[in-house]
Amino acid sequence: VLDQTYCDRLVLDTPFLTGQGRLSEHQVDRIILQLNRYYPQILTNKEAEKFRNPKASLRVRLCDLLSHLQQSGERDCQEFYRALYIHAQPLHSCLPSRHTLQNSDCAELDSGSKRNELSDRGPISFLAGLSLAVGLALLLYCYPPDPKVLPGARRVLGFSPVIIDRHVSRYLLAFLADDLGGL
Repeated sequence: VLDQTYCDRLVLDTPFLTGQGRLSEHQVDRIILQLNRYYPQILTNKEAEKFRNPKASLRVRLCDLLSHLQQSGERDCQEFYRALYIHAQPLHSCLPSRHTLQNSDCAELDSGSKRNELSDRGPISFLAGLSLAVGLALLLYCYPPDPKVLPGARRVLGFSPVIIDRHVSRYLLAFLADDLGGL
């Protein structure tokens, strides 16, 4: 269902779109004009006149238009859906193919969450792991007894209270004060 093309969607939506009272004559004319004016490669002037012929019933013209678009190809069907969205947005949101796509997307998300082992642990678990990793990195970076590395690390930590919360910054400033007192 996820590999559904616009042509497949149009086949599925045609009975719905051609149903009584779904699209007004005005909306169909505007869709045809958009496909003709903005995308003349989709409908030529002659084809647009044929599909807008007031002598034929609206349902017949709409069926002919949809059949023509299905035969024309994927891009033409996609442009029809774009025009339908612009000129009949409430109807566009009720299309059967949209409900099929939404349901399959939800099913895919549900099955994907079962495969993801970390999804039920929440953000606290992530933050705890991240803070552990940062703490270990700082410990390894600041701990070496090499006197050339340690003062540089303390200068970096001296600027970090600007970013870090007040409670943590007290400890970092105390760490920095110890370093300055020893120099």
